[in-house]
Amino acid sequence: MVPLSFAGHELMALPEGALYWPARAALLVADLHFEKGSWFAQRGQMLPPYDSIATLHAVAALAERTRARELWCLGDSFHDSEGCARLPADARALLTDLTTRLDWRWITGNHDSLLVDPFGGAILAEAEVDGLILRHEAEPGDPRPELSGHFHPKLRLRVRGRQVARRCFVASATKLILPAFGALTGGLDAHHPEIVRAVGSKAQALVALDDRLLRFPLAA
Repeated sequence: MVPLSFAGHELMALPEGALYWPARAALLVADLHFEKGSWFAQRGQMLPPYDSIATLHAVAALAERTRARELWCLGDSFHDSEGCARLPADARALLTDLTTRLDWRWITGNHDSLLVDPFGGAILAEAEVDGLILRHEAEPGDPRPELSGHFHPKLRLRVRGRQVARRCFVASATKLILPAFGALTGGLDAHHPEIVRAVGSKAQALVALDDRLLRFPLAA
């Protein structure tokens, strides 16, 4: 974990694409997209059916490593609002164990706006926590400091003649977008106009390594 100051709060950025909030012992993740594989399978595109359990094991490992007491999911936790019904038994058991042990909050997103049965935890459209707004998609016109997801940002660079893509955070003075945490999620180029529009000018892509945070300007 590496320190990341935002809107007067000291956060920690993890290479896996999550945030840890030490003052609250809170872990924040975005865009888990549970049961994306089964959603595509219903439509004839057969993908490996292990994305949900892989994502949950990753969440559980970070929760244990950080000793988190709270866990906030910033929307699109399920790929669709019927994903709960398709969640396999082993994933259900692990998720229920996590929501029992942690103070778990689901922020709904555009994919899971009708979420009603998440196996524990509280369901919210958005929340204000210690002066930070937690929601799924950034609202450009809201001046309040905000944590969100939705865009799945990735930084694409050419290094020694090869194209390299890394999940990244995108930040401005009042906006901080988390990358997608799910095992079966793609990514939108951090330079994309929709991301820049969401965070405003002077935004940066932040790539968290084990020992440092790399910063790349996105807009003049």
